[in-house]
Amino acid sequence: MSTGAADAMRNAGAFASDLVRPTVRLGVTGLAGSGKTVFITALVQNLVAGGRLPFFRAVAEERITGAWLEPQPDDTVPRFEIEQHLAQLMGAPPAWPTSTRRISQLRVTLEYAPDSIWRHVTGSRRLHVDIIDYPGEWLLDLPLMRLSYADWSREALMLSRSPARQGFALDWHSFLGTIDPGASEDEQVALKGAGLFTAYLKRCRVEAEAFTGLTPGRFLMPGDLEGSPALTFMPLDLAGDAEPGRGSLAAMMARRYEAYKTHVVRPFFTDHFSRLDRQIVLVDVLSALNAGPDAVTDLGTSLAAVLACFRPGTNDWLSRILSRRIDRIAFAATKADHLHHTSHDRLEAVLGKLTETAITRAQFSGAKVKVMAIAAVRATRESEVRKANEKLPCIIGTPMAGERLGTQTFDGATETAVFPGDLAADADAAIRAAGSQAGDLQFLRFRPPVVKASSGEPRPAFPHIRLDRVLDFLIGDRLT
Repeated sequence: MSTGAADAMRNAGAFASDLVRPTVRLGVTGLAGSGKTVFITALVQNLVAGGRLPFFRAVAEERITGAWLEPQPDDTVPRFEIEQHLAQLMGAPPAWPTSTRRISQLRVTLEYAPDSIWRHVTGSRRLHVDIIDYPGEWLLDLPLMRLSYADWSREALMLSRSPARQGFALDWHSFLGTIDPGASEDEQVALKGAGLFTAYLKRCRVEAEAFTGLTPGRFLMPGDLEGSPALTFMPLDLAGDAEPGRGSLAAMMARRYEAYKTHVVRPFFTDHFSRLDRQIVLVDVLSALNAGPDAVTDLGTSLAAVLACFRPGTNDWLSRILSRRIDRIAFAATKADHLHHTSHDRLEAVLGKLTETAITRAQFSGAKVKVMAIAAVRATRESEVRKANEKLPCIIGTPMAGERLGTQTFDGATETAVFPGDLAADADAAIRAAGSQAGDLQFLRFRPPVVKASSGEPRPAFPHIRLDRVLDFLIGDRLT
């Protein structure tokens, strides 16, 4: 059976099941450090604990009568460990949960009264929301399905030799200079080369902080594939377009690259990504702005690659059977609580600029798109401080241990007021000024807030910024 026919049969089964048990499959993705784990934990906790969600229309109209977690719907997908993440966020002291390293899933069920004249006749209904959490780095691998090993090698080598990255690739480049792609295949050469190539990718991500176009994604997040031949290859400096000779090192690398696409990339697309109905993409714009123009450029390039993988469009009954589409996409600039609210619209404008082409494409295909600045867990509050004769809008919170502001290093326990600065009113100007405003823009990392239950509230919900608007956009139409 062809892949297309198999997809159609599976979609038809899902469509029939949805008629009986209405379900929305919501994908949550973002590159490392964007806040996926925090977002899902806070979203579910606010629903289940009855948090303050005034701009989520079904909540504001008091039509949601219950929300609870259900058993894992897919037997082959790991469960999102929400209890563990809640324990970290509500610990003493609270801590941010560990980041996404693999795909996971969680089902939350909403019981609601329909928003129609038939609500008193039909009674309450239920909507299952299946939240699928996956690393954005895995999504960056999807374009590899269209690239041969030679094409990918050329692209990867070109990136590694760019001025912004070549310093991180010195060891790997030195090793490449000692090997002949046409020599006989050698497992030890493959192991050493793959290790040096992986170390280069990790240095780009960790030391440069905001480099994001790093593939293959599983080299950084291997999961249960660590040490397997499918992750033991590297780009080679190939001459021309000639096919690698049989039994050569180049042929070995090409074979493993194709195995990676067949056994890692394609199943992710078929089993998970192609089944999504809605999608939110979380983006840490502030870290890129902190890191400078190279980081912003890199982020824009990576977002373009990620968003090109989406299949946006409308989902009528026929398209849901033949080719499931993502009909709503939210782009969220996270950590909005690191800025005063007067700069939130500017943060949204910067993200809108970085995703402009993808948004136009999605809207042309019939999908609805929204850009927002959010904080799934608000770690700061706002105030004003007087400096000379001027009042400055500040944020107050507890910076993470080791964070620095000028000559001051924070201990992770002392609350402080910070003037983070103002983003430029024009998005292009803000992007051009990235990294050059160190004295004006100061984006610190803050510790999670201490959240306590109020009287009669057994399970406290987290303070947030626009989490309710996100929910209303992504699933509000399914609660009418």
